Amino acid sequence: MRDIKTPIPLLPPDLKKVETTAILRKEAKARATLAELKGFAPTIPNQNILINAIALQEAKESSAIENIVTTQDELYKNLTIKSSAMDSSAKEVINYREAVYKGCDIIKMRRLISVSDVIKIQETIIKNNAGIRKLPGTSLVNSATNEIVYTPPQDYRELCYLLDNFCTYLNDDEDSLWKMAVLHYQFETIHPFYDGNGRTGRILNILYLLLKKHIDTPILYLSSYIIKNKSEYYTLLQEVRETNVWENWCFFILEGIEETAKQTLEKVKSIKDLLELTLEKVKEHCPKIYSKELVEIIFENPYSKIDFVVNKLDINRKTASKYLKELEENNFLSPLRVGKEIIYINSHLMEMLKK
Repeated sequence: MRDIKTPIPLLPPDLKKVETTAILRKEAKARATLAELKGFAPTIPNQNILINAIALQEAKESSAIENIVTTQDELYKNLTIKSSAMDSSAKEVINYREAVYKGCDIIKMRRLISVSDVIKIQETIIKNNAGIRKLPGTSLVNSATNEIVYTPPQDYRELCYLLDNFCTYLNDDEDSLWKMAVLHYQFETIHPFYDGNGRTGRILNILYLLLKKHIDTPILYLSSYIIKNKSEYYTLLQEVRETNVWENWCFFILEGIEETAKQTLEKVKSIKDLLELTLEKVKEHCPKIYSKELVEIIFENPYSKIDFVVNKLDINRKTASKYLKELEENNFLSPLRVGKEIIYINSHLMEMLKK
């Protein structure tokens, strides 16, 4: 494909433009904060508690950027019911979480991300196999003014060429955090799919952090930061397209990593404190049914049901029902009837996750 001409500069970028003094100073701060989060997270032995809570929140926030809106409660409730009964917004958010998990599995298995992997992640989000755009006519439009803001490449061969270059750079030995900013810009500028580009790009951010071992579990996401700074995010993306000046964009993403790592660390600490307190209180008030595994179930699944307890503890339904009922009677869980089934809510954890 060497004969293909593209107006989008190939990666890597000019190091003089991305390794400025300001960027390198911000890189050092972001790395330090991220390392603190990475070091603290394993103090919660059951990592599924963190992954389930934080990955689902990210799925909600990332989908909200695309105007797919649902609530934390609706999401957890939908996770306990049959997929056919889910509302459409919850389905899209849960598809996003599934795509995150698929990407994490790819990293664990192969320690690299290929173009076909990127396509699989997008397909999991969108639930179709349209793949890379083949037809012209795609443009990014300002929803308020209907003005065309940016027209990405239209030629299929050019898109494949750019994606191949993107993945080659993603997988090379450079592991800086500013590189994540460069990759995110490049992917959103290539805009290779008819739909799901933003969500796929945000998942690639977390996969990059895992691939380069900045974190060990998928618990650091930028979507809430992007929502809070949405106007600046799109302005800076366009600034790089028009000027090929990277400093403001890289600084913005590094600031997002640092800020989000601090917030995530506080959330992880809060979850750990609540888990330890709940373990103590269940042991005190419900000694006959107490087990560490039982308490972890209601943290892994803030909306729990009998089947979860049956499967996890390998006990019969009658015993599982008794356990959940006793936790309810001692105010560790709140019941909610959904159709013919009762769901048990860890209200203390839900309140914490909503903050």
